[in-house]
Amino acid sequence: MSRSNSGSFSCKINRKCNKNDVLCRDFACVLSVAGTKKKAACPGLGLFYTILSAFLFSLASLFLKKIEDLHSVEVSAFRCVFQMAFVLPGLIYYKTGFLGPKDKRVFLFFRGFLGSTAMILLYYAYQVMPLADATVITFSSPVFTSLLAWIFLKEKYSLWDLLFTLFAITGVILIARPPFLFGSHVTGIEGSYTNHLKGTIAAIASTLSAASTIVILRKVGKSVHYFLSIWYYAVIGLVGCVIALFVLNEWRLPHCGRDRVFLILIGLLGLGGQIFLTKALQIEKAGPVSIMKTMDVVFAFILQVLFLNHLPTWWTVGGALCVIASSSGTAIRKWRHSVKKAKQREI
Repeated sequence: MSRSNSGSFSCKINRKCNKNDVLCRDFACVLSVAGTKKKAACPGLGLFYTILSAFLFSLASLFLKKIEDLHSVEVSAFRCVFQMAFVLPGLIYYKTGFLGPKDKRVFLFFRGFLGSTAMILLYYAYQVMPLADATVITFSSPVFTSLLAWIFLKEKYSLWDLLFTLFAITGVILIARPPFLFGSHVTGIEGSYTNHLKGTIAAIASTLSAASTIVILRKVGKSVHYFLSIWYYAVIGLVGCVIALFVLNEWRLPHCGRDRVFLILIGLLGLGGQIFLTKALQIEKAGPVSIMKTMDVVFAFILQVLFLNHLPTWWTVGGALCVIASSSGTAIRKWRHSVKKAKQREI
């Protein structure tokens, strides 16, 4: 802390969203940028919030698997409606407007487009492939964020980053199990291999879209209120979903009362997961939070076995270990780097 002439205090550390924040779903990363972290009132509370967030997200994914009569795009549309209902009062309260600064609208548009695309593709992957497989692939997002930040933001990309990227790609290959490497008889998948391949491609595209979103958020920085960023995400996502549903002729209300309950629960659980992840990032360092988010994969495996009666193969387990190792390695390196920089500032 430093004291200004006016008698007020200002913090020397201007925290930006780093690569460790990439695992934040939807808007949690933006919220972590909005303010400085507070010291945890209870040791380990931030990590507990992270585990709770991972559990809520995993439950939402499970309910998505249980929905039978709705297209993934329609589920995404309902999710966007929940987001809009949550963000709208914040926009009015903070008087941010609905469009944002003119020089940032292009970035906000692509943030909304890529963010909503990542959500739609992820939901499709959940519906056509095993829950654990889709979760593991999307968990490789931090590694690809480092790569995209090196390409577009000219950030440092070391040999360690390259190694972690290769680990993540190896994990994805073990889960996808392409026939030219593993033969034509692939076991442990849901339905046909064609659907499994489509789900894998969708999950990879979702991961790249999410990584691109984080790069855009880092480019925008603090110049745009986080509620406005979420608003673009929800509005563009809803418009895109409605257009896609009419083109696909898939728009319909759930026929089953159970599916309607699942839709509401997906929205509530997703929102709850975002809130707890945001709270975790406010009271705990991003590095430990990113590492603890590996519980996403653990919960996905447990729920898949208990409620979907689908045992993961050893290929999936091996792929999960590769992806977790790469993501955790990336988080630890960035965490140590940020701690080192903070100490240098203090000196």
